[in-house]
Amino acid sequence: MDTKSIVYIALFAALTAALALFPPISFAGLGLPPITAQSLGVMLAGALAGARRGGLALALFIVLVAVGLPLLSGGRGGFGVLLGASGGFLLAWPVAACVIGWLLERNRDAGLVKMAAIIAFGGILVMYAIGIPWMALVAKLPLSKAVTIMLAYIPGDLIKVVLAAIITRGVRRAYPAL
Repeated sequence: MDTKSIVYIALFAALTAALALFPPISFAGLGLPPITAQSLGVMLAGALAGARRGGLALALFIVLVAVGLPLLSGGRGGFGVLLGASGGFLLAWPVAACVIGWLLERNRDAGLVKMAAIIAFGGILVMYAIGIPWMALVAKLPLSKAVTIMLAYIPGDLIKVVLAAIITRGVRRAYPAL
């Protein structure tokens, strides 16, 4: 692995950790995943660092959380967090970043709308496809109820998709060789 790749991986793991500084919106006592800004880091890692680097950046981040570093919003960390209701979403982060990166690498000339659609596919659909069944299993909810609960998260995720697409387009224009 070259130095540039190591820097990208560390940078996007750190960016995702820094996004934890935004306070989470949690549903106290319900054991549901909090609404955080950190999924924006997932989207940006895939869109800007690419499939391999973005996926590895989020894998590094998850390993750091698993060993106990309080890198999740609200100062959460530790292996137990990964086993909770939000664990499936967290474990989906490397996959989502990889999917976003892979699709954008194959669509380098994507306009803003297509870019946003790709980021939404990886950052919402892929993440939900992994996280919702996990949440239903851990929280002992019917799958239909888990899906219904997650509908409340979609508006915020769509805002993050738009932000990620705008940021990605701006960075790519400023650094075309990225």
